[in-house]
Amino acid sequence: MKKDFLDILCCPVCKGDLELKIYKEENNEIIEGEFYCKKCKKNYPIKDGIPDLLPR
Repeated sequence: MKKDFLDILCCPVCKGDLELKIYKEENNEIIEGEFYCKKCKKNYPIKDGIPDLLPR
C-alpha cells in the first residue's frame, strides 16, 4: 500500500481518523501493518501491502 493513500482513508465504521502502525516497509510502500481507530477501537490489518478495511 502506498503512503500517498493515507490522507484519504478513514474508519469504515465511524468515519474517524485512523492511526497507522507499520511493521514492514519497502520502497515507500507499507507491506505489513495495521490501522487503528481511536474513536470506535477497531483494528484493520495490512497484509502483503493490502489493507483489509472490512468491518467485522
